[in-house]
Amino acid sequence: MGQTAENDTVKYWKIGGTPSFTFNQVSLTNWAAGGKNSVAGTFLLNMHFNYSKDKVNWENILDLGYGLTKQGTDNMVKTEDKLYYTSKLGFAANENKKWFYTGLLDFKTQFDVGYNDPPENTIKLSEFMSPAYVNFSLGIDYKPSDNFSLYMSPLTSKMTIVLDDSLSNAGAFGVKEGKNLREEYGASVKLLAKKADLVKNVDVNTRLDLFSNLRDKPQNVDIDWELAFNMKVNSYLSAIASFNFIYDDDIKYVAEDGTVGEAKAQFKQLFGFGISYKFGQ
Repeated sequence: MGQTAENDTVKYWKIGGTPSFTFNQVSLTNWAAGGKNSVAGTFLLNMHFNYSKDKVNWENILDLGYGLTKQGTDNMVKTEDKLYYTSKLGFAANENKKWFYTGLLDFKTQFDVGYNDPPENTIKLSEFMSPAYVNFSLGIDYKPSDNFSLYMSPLTSKMTIVLDDSLSNAGAFGVKEGKNLREEYGASVKLLAKKADLVKNVDVNTRLDLFSNLRDKPQNVDIDWELAFNMKVNSYLSAIASFNFIYDDDIKYVAEDGTVGEAKAQFKQLFGFGISYKFGQ
């Protein structure tokens, strides 16, 4: 009887993920064409923990990434750094279970210090919990399948946290000088989509987050868009390509000499070949 109850509970969960590790290394000895020895590695992990029973749908996504590169005797330089978690709890609004009344929690930060002048690493731009973003919202989610979700919220709170004193004293990431927290209220949209075998052995997924502060410059919409391709070679080898575009009016551009300017669009591109393994459902 107890075993049956446990099996019934497990069947409502879908747990899975894809860890991957890419590595490259160059070693030169008496190389006439010149160059530097280099080593680089990147670890990525994307996991989901999803529960569905009757009219209840609870989705959790954990997205981690960290990468370093080193050339010759230079200091290590960070090439990837993200810690992202989202939890979405919904209750079906109709019998076909495509529309859900939903509450959503987003948390985003990084693991390590980021510098504006690598490889010297003297001008700090960011670090763990500086910044961190915590979004809580209530809205409605259109979810026709496990591969697509469009969440729309007219009630969203966005908290920007900057715990590092030197960054908060400089008013980094939109907080007032000397403050560790900035609160914004507005509306948001989150789109999630994925497609297995877009072409043979190529999976694609994308995430788009939009936020508008309805009390202060609502026309300046915060944008965070990520697009990723996983190209499978065999059960353990794959190539990964990801692209990330961010625009946030509160993140000012800092030049190499430390001069602070207006906000600019941010782009990041990552490509790697290495070990990857997909597990779970």
